[in-house]
Amino acid sequence: MGSGLKYEVTKHKSSFMGTPAISSLHTSDLTPSTPCRDYDRIVLVGRFAPSPTGPLHLGSLVAAVGSWLFARREGGQWLVRMEDLDTPRVVAGSAEEILLALERYGLTWDGDVVYQSQRTVLYDEALRLLRERHLVYDCGCSRADLQRAASAPLGREPVYPGTCREGLPAGRVARAIRFRAPDIVLTFDDAVAGHVEENVAADTGDFVIRRADGVYAYQLAVVVDDAAQGVTQVVRGADLLSSTARQIALQRALGLPTPSYAHLPLVTNPDGSKLGKRDGALPLPSLDERHVAETLAYALGVLGVEVVPDTPQRMLAEALRRFEPARLGSS
Repeated sequence: MGSGLKYEVTKHKSSFMGTPAISSLHTSDLTPSTPCRDYDRIVLVGRFAPSPTGPLHLGSLVAAVGSWLFARREGGQWLVRMEDLDTPRVVAGSAEEILLALERYGLTWDGDVVYQSQRTVLYDEALRLLRERHLVYDCGCSRADLQRAASAPLGREPVYPGTCREGLPAGRVARAIRFRAPDIVLTFDDAVAGHVEENVAADTGDFVIRRADGVYAYQLAVVVDDAAQGVTQVVRGADLLSSTARQIALQRALGLPTPSYAHLPLVTNPDGSKLGKRDGALPLPSLDERHVAETLAYALGVLGVEVVPDTPQRMLAEALRRFEPARLGSS
């Protein structure tokens, strides 16, 4: 863990080196489908943001149900956003299939569904401001270069060695764009994982925000979209806990709000590996009433709520009465 100034995360407020907020990320002409952006009037706004690379699976169902419960128990809004920026991985028809599956499970959302592939103007503006503030730089490293130069403890992501931080080495051309990670300790309190501290510069290094193929990276897109949609609470799988400090660093660099976070238990295979789409897919044609009730009961069980299989509406209503987020942190 690197040393340096400790920042405490304050819900709905942020600052980073005195940089102003990006007002254009909140204008109605850029986000016409946004149902709310007024942090003073809206108590809570949650969201579910799947990638349409296949049908809904058990792991993503747990994330959807968990984020829905967190938002609805507080009388908040629940948005759905399709994270379809990585177009080579997007499977045609998956977005529609996921939405139909959510409806079958009784998970109704507020406002229009947002698609990241239609929002690149927002990411362009964020990148422009980061360049203006000298917080990003071009990187000419290939994947092979990084494998040779980077190092990391077993099981951790490799730390970028800063090869291009002070300019492209001779003979290299710009490929990706990297964010200059601040050498400070970022702290936040996760509703499930508890108190978390990370020095992004030491633990990850400068990270990519636009890939060599021109696609904006998840870290930047999710930060921009959460702010533009007025999201105040991010509930997602524990596999994304390691991304949170990077996202908070970007929020502060752009002067955007920091939401609260809760990272849910993962659904795993018998060997302990994360369950993927191929392992626990729930293709819509097989979602008969019995299957829906059984898989919803399973997802609720992962979240610490035991309910008798019934219609999704009755099961979710009962789950709202019984759901206690504090139990997740002690499990």
